[in-house]
Amino acid sequence: HPPTHHAAAVPAARSSMDGSKGPSDGDAAEDAGDGNKDRTPGGQEAGAGASDAVLAAGSFRITASDGRAPWAAPGAKPKVVYHDPSIPRPQDVYLIRVNNCNSPFDHVWLERSEDGTRPIHPLEKLPVEQFIDRNVPESEPVRPADVDDTPFTLVEDLKGLTELVNKLKDVNEFAVDLEHNQYRSFQGLTCLMQISTRTEDFIIDTLKLRIYIGSYLKELFKDPTKRKVMHGADRDIMWLQRDFRVYVCNLFDTGQASRVLQMERNSLEHLLHHFCGVTANKTYQNADWRSRPLSDEMIKYAREDTHYLLYIYDLMRLRLQRESTCENDLLLEVQKRSNDICLQLYEKELLTDKSYLHIYGLQEHELAAAQLAVVSALHQWRDYIAREQDESTGYVLPNKALIEIAKKMPTTTADLRRIVKSKYPCVEDNFDLILDIVWNATENSGAFEAIAEQLKKVRLGEVSLAELCGYSFVIYSL
Repeated sequence: HPPTHHAAAVPAARSSMDGSKGPSDGDAAEDAGDGNKDRTPGGQEAGAGASDAVLAAGSFRITASDGRAPWAAPGAKPKVVYHDPSIPRPQDVYLIRVNNCNSPFDHVWLERSEDGTRPIHPLEKLPVEQFIDRNVPESEPVRPADVDDTPFTLVEDLKGLTELVNKLKDVNEFAVDLEHNQYRSFQGLTCLMQISTRTEDFIIDTLKLRIYIGSYLKELFKDPTKRKVMHGADRDIMWLQRDFRVYVCNLFDTGQASRVLQMERNSLEHLLHHFCGVTANKTYQNADWRSRPLSDEMIKYAREDTHYLLYIYDLMRLRLQRESTCENDLLLEVQKRSNDICLQLYEKELLTDKSYLHIYGLQEHELAAAQLAVVSALHQWRDYIAREQDESTGYVLPNKALIEIAKKMPTTTADLRRIVKSKYPCVEDNFDLILDIVWNATENSGAFEAIAEQLKKVRLGEVSLAELCGYSFVIYSL
């Protein structure tokens, strides 16, 4: 196989004896809480137990290169852990600093409108037609070599990042993908960035190099003369802006192309099989990408997400051009959709007096006004702790446990322990405070009588949740 290049790892920065802190994300990481954690089953993460907290404080994992535990039987299928409690938090290992305050995200690297009211994406000034390539190659696109036969570099230090930047300056297009994780951080962390050119694959460790990604890569991603090929880029575009202040111009989204071509399925897995005859191994789709070192299987999975993407782009572009008509320009349609994705600007989902209404599963329970008051108060407390400690809200207090506490309204520590059952470190440290929150909330339950009646109408289908969120009411403030 071609050589695999592993750049030397950047040592984790440490606090000095005088208490000074390590490098800050500065421009690269003003961050927000992902309010969607309340709206999806993902918001119901299992809280780590006391043993988990000990492991996270300083232990490490031992795995074989194929991802198996060292004691697993030879040939056993690798076990993929979605939320591995033994992985130390990257924020602690690499001293990642984020801004979780409950205020709007500031796109400081963007120009402002003349009246100063909004940021202007660089793509706004460029006509969509500029990005459409109608040149038909003289020969059919050439399928790339297999992953195992292609040079690969794991970029872990500034030397490797500089070399990658210099290589990208010499190409007209490159494929991009990101791997992300939301466990044990308030808004989530971009863990890896995969980049493929026509001849090489790269994986950037964006945890180790987080504070450098923006300054090194922003101009390449913004350059309108360089085509960026991504698949289903909606969330990736947001993560690039949020974590690195990187804004994309000249995107071709193969997911949008698949929709315009009305293909049987729009997943990357389907495109890999349809165009390349490759059966993707999706075992690691939801792996814990904070894991270090990456196993060989994780690296191969990550590489496959971009390795064939430029070839798929070639084939899709030709098909779009061949199937276009004077009345229906398919290439133009894909480019418009891709531009629309790029033009989205990341916004923090801020805590409001109605945020608790979006807790996943809340509408399934018939709660009295006092119970709703407890839900609201616990939701505010959880949000505060998660922002302050940079934890996911589901780690602090899962939705299911929060609703159960509100339903039973415990008055003693013993009652609360019976309800919670599993051990959540943030709850264990705040039993007395939580009991006070429950008691104080019930004392102010009168403010929730009207909203309790409205929620009944939501369950009966008489009112939508959107209409309910527009309903004016006052709640108890923690």
